[in-house]
Amino acid sequence: MDGFGIHAAETVALILMVLVVLFAVLAQRIKTPYPIVLVIAGLVLSFIPQVPKIHLNPDVVFLIVLPPLLYSGAWQTSWLDFRKNIVSITMLAVGLVTFTAIGVAYAAPWVFKGFDWHLGFVLGAVVSTTDAIAATAIARDLGLPKRIVDILEGESLVNDATGLVALAFAVALVVTGERPTIGQGGLRLTYLIGVGIVVGLLIGLTVEWFERRLEDGPIEIAVSIIVPYVVYLTAEAVHASGVMAVIACGLYLARKSSELFSPTVRIQAWAVWESLTFVLNGLVFMALGLQLPYVIGELKDHKLSELIAYGLALSVILILLRLIWMYPGTYISIGIRRYILREKVERPPASNIFVVGWTGMRGVVALAAAISLPEMLKNGSKFPQRNMIIFLTFAVILVTLVGQGLTLPPLIRALGLAGTHVSHEEEHKARQKILRIALERLNKEREKDSEEFSDVYDALVKMYQTKIEKFSDESRPETLRARARTKKHSRLMQELVRVERRTAVHLRNEGEINDELLRQIERELDLTEERLTVAREDEKLEG
Repeated sequence: MDGFGIHAAETVALILMVLVVLFAVLAQRIKTPYPIVLVIAGLVLSFIPQVPKIHLNPDVVFLIVLPPLLYSGAWQTSWLDFRKNIVSITMLAVGLVTFTAIGVAYAAPWVFKGFDWHLGFVLGAVVSTTDAIAATAIARDLGLPKRIVDILEGESLVNDATGLVALAFAVALVVTGERPTIGQGGLRLTYLIGVGIVVGLLIGLTVEWFERRLEDGPIEIAVSIIVPYVVYLTAEAVHASGVMAVIACGLYLARKSSELFSPTVRIQAWAVWESLTFVLNGLVFMALGLQLPYVIGELKDHKLSELIAYGLALSVILILLRLIWMYPGTYISIGIRRYILREKVERPPASNIFVVGWTGMRGVVALAAAISLPEMLKNGSKFPQRNMIIFLTFAVILVTLVGQGLTLPPLIRALGLAGTHVSHEEEHKARQKILRIALERLNKEREKDSEEFSDVYDALVKMYQTKIEKFSDESRPETLRARARTKKHSRLMQELVRVERRTAVHLRNEGEINDELLRQIERELDLTEERLTVAREDEKLEG
């Protein structure tokens, strides 16, 4: 925020936070992913003269915003799904990034005045990667099939490393005139990814050792917030990929989280991290829309119509390059999995491939990369077309994030992917196995115990048998009865929890209990109600 004192900066930050909350509520009402609404809101606000000018600092994005968001994204990524889709993710994160950068390099001299293939390569490298923030924040809200979401999130998490290598080479071509070889590129990419993963895993092992000796929720949550910054900065210090280091650490610790954290800490940590990622995402997307004055202000020598035409042209080129790559890339991935990895895999429908191709959203990381381009060349002259590259990146973000984001829901419905039936067979089998093993343990405990507690065992056995029936074959009458009993139990429990809560508040207001006891009772009721809410959401998904 240019020229602001500390109090003015605090005021602007507070106003931004209020706007983020208000527009996020609006997004819920109109059933549109909140990143799209926030970008549009920032764009509209940028036209108001009284709105403070907020300049997006690339260091803030790369060093403050990106690490926790990548860490959160990795934490929520299933390692099994990531490993299962690793070939498809690699084809996009490495193959498509390279294809896009080269494609833009060859197209730029024909489309944009003053561009040669060197500057086209810089532009292609900047806009070649999909944004981890945008993909994670939007894809889950659009009802896409799980496999598509897994591939998109995996691609957006990994492809920054490839984009970083391409951008470093491209900038070197322009600034110093160096021409790195393909071998140098391969070595650099291997170093970035390999050393980044090693750094992430080493710090993950250290954190695991530390966490096993901790039993304090606030301290453990504070550690979880510190970890992504330590990992990112350590990897960058050894010139490796901070992105890959954070992802590797997040995936590893997420895998170990069931052993490291108590139930209380897990509940607290999820609440803290959900709020943190929402705040960071909200501020980032709002700030992204507010960049328009800076982007346009540096291109006064160009007509607005010309700038719009350039932005649309690059967006179309990027969309076409992605779609062109998708089909052969998918078939190559299938071939590798079938004939090299010996996996049994079916060819995905053409509609699924098209949706993945249409979901190449760019975000704030691309703009930060463009802004971070050096201003001067090695000979002291200005970096050519730097301002135009920044504008074109901004235009691509608007078209892909807002344009493609808004067209995704109708596209999904048109292709018949909306409300796609998801088989719960695997989940039901797993739940049945878990419940049966628990029931076996209960019966063994009963054999060792006295008859005094037989009524306790009877109630628990009946509860577990009902749960097992709930996850049996849907056509069986026993299953239908078990599910009806479960729903009835949940509705009654929710009503009883509400009665208990109202009564506890009434007792506090009448002076029969103090606030400390009320908070203790409320915490117990909150945990019960949260469990019932999760169960109700699971029933909706199954229904």
